Amino acid sequence: MEKAGIDAGGTLVKVAYEENDRSIRYVKLTSDPLESVAAWIRNELPEAQLCLTGGRASRLLNLLGRPAVFVSEFEATCEGARRLLEQGGKQWDRFLLTNVGTGTSIHIVSREGAARVGGTGVGGGTILGLSRLLAGTGDFGSIVKVAQAGRRDATDLKVSHIYEGAVPPIDGNLTASNFGRVEETIRRSAGLEESAVFPAEDVLASVIGMVGETVATVSVHAAGQHAAQVIVYIGSSFEWNGPLQEAVASYTRFRGAEPYFAPNGAFSGALGALLALTPHSRCSDPRYNE
Repeated sequence: MEKAGIDAGGTLVKVAYEENDRSIRYVKLTSDPLESVAAWIRNELPEAQLCLTGGRASRLLNLLGRPAVFVSEFEATCEGARRLLEQGGKQWDRFLLTNVGTGTSIHIVSREGAARVGGTGVGGGTILGLSRLLAGTGDFGSIVKVAQAGRRDATDLKVSHIYEGAVPPIDGNLTASNFGRVEETIRRSAGLEESAVFPAEDVLASVIGMVGETVATVSVHAAGQHAAQVIVYIGSSFEWNGPLQEAVASYTRFRGAEPYFAPNGAFSGALGALLALTPHSRCSDPRYNE
């Protein structure tokens, strides 16, 4: 029987399902409206055995009107990420897993099991919300494309700006305050329209940079507390998002940890849900429900 794992999140629904040749196919759908997702599943996976996870899983099941298995989102994500790492030839006895979706959830994963150790409300949803408020755009692809051409110097206060003319005690390129140079820049640009002083590409670059630095800071602290050297970053927010990956990777390395961006990491939860349909899956291990 065909099997499918479905991760129904607040912004996106990720699907991992087995095709006839047992290969796994990944599909991503917008979760709003959820009725469209249910219609897609009914049309594309009419006979599949389903396992659901994620915050909107219960509502999706009600729309589907057919039996399904449920698995904890944290369990599914950790097990799916572990399998993706194995497929990519990456195996660590202990690593931190940072999942950046709408918000950010952090887990410690080892051979003994996995547990959630923290998180932050800053994530992809923050990028979307602030970009809409500050630049009038809420399309994630467009935000990233525009931000790639931006510079953060006019909006973000760097350490070198504070120690202008002197040698700073730490790397001068580090951010001292996200958006902390806005007032100074406005004063220096008296008479100009703010849209000329702060082009959309610069504002969006700063938004993504702030989210990346926040995610990396929280992750590095958690890694230190739990004796993990490697931080595996997953989540839809990283897909085709060079500016976010760069911000996260550079700060993670600066603080002495090693970042790794798992291929297909956005589908960790969906893959973990699919694996839960396999007998003796690790997702049924009580150690994955801490």
